[in-house]
Amino acid sequence: MAFESLTDGKILSLISCPKRLSNPQARIKVIDGHEQVNYKVYTTDGSGYEFVLFKRQNLRSGMEDDFSCGLSWIAPNGETLTLKRYNGPNHNHPNHLENEKLGYNCHIHVATEKYIKSNRKADGYAEVSDRYKTLEGAFHCLVIDCKISGIKTTEDDINQTNLFD
Repeated sequence: MAFESLTDGKILSLISCPKRLSNPQARIKVIDGHEQVNYKVYTTDGSGYEFVLFKRQNLRSGMEDDFSCGLSWIAPNGETLTLKRYNGPNHNHPNHLENEKLGYNCHIHVATEKYIKSNRKADGYAEVSDRYKTLEGAFHCLVIDCKISGIKTTEDDINQTNLFD
């Protein structure tokens, strides 16, 4: 299936179908100054879809807010497409087609038909989120939002005030 034929409805069905993580003990790797772990995820509804769940954290000093986690779909031809990605506030994300910038905020990317058809990065569109502050909190939201079972996550206490904020 060519990604150009993906509709918003199909993207939503890939995100919302029930899934299970198959390798909760996946090993963390350090790649180019980032700590990264990739998990294998499969649907539990008999549809046979396969996914990669990933988590990345910049290890450089002062870059604690440079993190990302997401869910990528592995298409039948072996290509991958990132469906959702939860980023930290380390950059001012631009939504190019909407001609807007989100500021230095945590934000959630989602693949859209509009961005695919415009030859942009499929998950180039993002919205600001106050649901998490850390990589672990973002990962918790991702697992909940994408209906993934088989792994324990920790929710951020977003009501807790930071002494140095």
